[in-house]
Amino acid sequence: MNVHLRRLTFCAVIAALYAALTIALAPISYGPVQFRISEVLCILPFFIPCSTWGLFVGCLLANILSPVGYLDLILGPLATLGCCLCSAAIGRRWNGREAGRPILSCLMPVIWNGVIIGAMLAFTAGDEEGAKLGLFALYGAEVAAGEAAVLFVLGLPLTYILPRIGFFRKMVVLLGKKPASPWVSREGSAFSETTSPDKEN
Repeated sequence: MNVHLRRLTFCAVIAALYAALTIALAPISYGPVQFRISEVLCILPFFIPCSTWGLFVGCLLANILSPVGYLDLILGPLATLGCCLCSAAIGRRWNGREAGRPILSCLMPVIWNGVIIGAMLAFTAGDEEGAKLGLFALYGAEVAAGEAAVLFVLGLPLTYILPRIGFFRKMVVLLGKKPASPWVSREGSAFSETTSPDKEN
């Protein structure tokens, strides 16, 4: 199987997983106060840039059921696309030891969704300009808080755990991560030889 087919298959799995998790947990997945557990998958572009497109499609599928309607079908996936592209760019030069880059990556969904989804919810709820501004601040803060809870309670620990799992490192290599990337070697081992858990044992 060539790398393009592997990426396509991987993205299809991620899209299905994102949509399934969102829909299965629908009561907490939509609206101003939401905790989309599926958003934890937004850490993947930090390691695997091509997963961005799986998450974009997954969000598109999940938002078909959004109570907001067509706006969420457009703006939700765009917010996901923006945060995932930023996360992929942040992870491109991660060396496996910097704490700042994983934290910054987890902030991307918080910022993008807080601003875009907060604005969308305010637009659909308020009739007066003054009310819209107040609602934007309120809804934006609520959406950002929900994103932060998911990304920093679940997502951030995973950014440190996943690179230490051999299967995950091999999967990253199979999906075309350049061997020269600082945290992954030609054999699919994370970190440098001096910090590799395999070398320490």
